[in-house]
Amino acid sequence: MKKMVVAFCLAAAGIGLTSCGSTKNLAVPADIDGAWNIIEINGAAVVPAPGQAFPFIGFEAASGRVYGNAGCNRLTGSFDPKAEAGVIDLSRLGATRMMCPDMTVEQNVLNALAQVKHYVRLGEELIGLCGKSLKRPVLVLQRKAPDMVLADLAGKWNIVEAGGVAVPDTLENRPFLEFDVQQKRVHAQAGCNLLNGAFQTEEGAPASIAFPQLISTMMACPDMEVEDRVKQALNATRTFGRPADGDGVALFDEQGVQVMTLKR
Repeated sequence: MKKMVVAFCLAAAGIGLTSCGSTKNLAVPADIDGAWNIIEINGAAVVPAPGQAFPFIGFEAASGRVYGNAGCNRLTGSFDPKAEAGVIDLSRLGATRMMCPDMTVEQNVLNALAQVKHYVRLGEELIGLCGKSLKRPVLVLQRKAPDMVLADLAGKWNIVEAGGVAVPDTLENRPFLEFDVQQKRVHAQAGCNLLNGAFQTEEGAPASIAFPQLISTMMACPDMEVEDRVKQALNATRTFGRPADGDGVALFDEQGVQVMTLKR
């Protein structure tokens, strides 16, 4: 089914675009806002390595921030949100330095991104990223559907990892988060103290979440290390989604780093 969807999208891209210089297809920053799967590189469909997801890139139109994953490593950087319509320079993006068993897709993504100077609309769900030549897109992007929606957070979740460190099973007060998605409120145990308050989401960003005003009780416990990591992770959280193993909920910071893992 995935191969059929990709083939359909690429066919649609070919019909809708004659060149990256076509004025009728010029896009503005608002058109690229959000996250996009990279489905084509230099005319070839992207086929992720076994066990890896589609590489993706995301844009924040208001701030000019760029984020994503090239197939193995995280992408970070920025673009000029005030540039003229259809103009974008992605030649100076940064990436983390992890090694994965198959780096072929990632290397192709990074090489293509380094060429990008323009972007065009190919349809409601497709964007083309183009180089200097304007002859054809070097990358085709398809809007990335969120793997979770807010309603999926409802209920109580154990905090099993915070700040990249597993939470010990031996804690007397097991850390948890409990979401009331209707009221947009959260109740939590951080390891020593209880936390209560509202959470916030951004309109048009279905995977966004932040906890800017949680109120804590003021008890002191012999060991506050876990609680400190939990609070730091919650303060840093900007989005949510599925963790790599697909089980539970992952909370991510603004750079896309996973800062907390939740399990039922």
